Amino acid sequence: MPFADDPGDRRPRRTDSPGLRALVVDDEEPLADLVGSYLERDGFVVTITGDGQDAVDLARRIAPDVIVLDLGLPGLDGIEVCRQVRTHSDAYIVMLTARTDEVDTLIGLSVGADDYMTKPFSPRELSARIQAMMRRPRGGPTGGGGKASPHVRSIGQLTIDTAGREVTVGGTTVSLTRTEFDIFAALARDPGIVVTRAQLMAAVWGPNWVGDDHLVDVHIGHLRRKLGDDAAVGRYVRTVRGVGYRMGPGQ
Repeated sequence: MPFADDPGDRRPRRTDSPGLRALVVDDEEPLADLVGSYLERDGFVVTITGDGQDAVDLARRIAPDVIVLDLGLPGLDGIEVCRQVRTHSDAYIVMLTARTDEVDTLIGLSVGADDYMTKPFSPRELSARIQAMMRRPRGGPTGGGGKASPHVRSIGQLTIDTAGREVTVGGTTVSLTRTEFDIFAALARDPGIVVTRAQLMAAVWGPNWVGDDHLVDVHIGHLRRKLGDDAAVGRYVRTVRGVGYRMGPGQ
């Protein structure tokens, strides 16, 4: 299968040097090697496997920062790999699929994938998307001494700490993926303002991301479910029909 932007025969390798870690999971060896070579060029320590169960074990052992995961793996498929990895890892996950059926995409996202690409694709575009993900802010100090932090916002029983990257409802921590948190943080920056899907896409995936903005709706649905929110009520996330989303009143 031809792919654009092939840099030549540069087989990726597993190294022990420090740095960001990437796990590439695809049973098409030439494609896996090509993706791995791009990620290695971008500074990642790359590990490649074509086996789903091996991918689950590797994800636990090497704690990758990003996982490029094929949907159509033999045996343990990409959906189940993603589901199992999400029980212990918040790595960014980009799913690859040769099937264009939207249902496949939505199923993949429903188990915690952050993004997807349909084969054939440009490895250069995949690399750009992953770099945009890695530029998102990570957790940091939240301050101390009992002083209120400007990074902490409370809405009813919900508290979102954008510096510590933590969301709690009624004092209980809510486990969100990085993408779910980034979408929620974008809404929380100015709770009274409606944020369009295009603005959320630019804030979370980057201004040059090209894809279906329905991706936002899928992640909003996951976010609401984890917050115990009802779309009809919009206690924490409200839909503004035909425009986008804004924070709810917390009641």
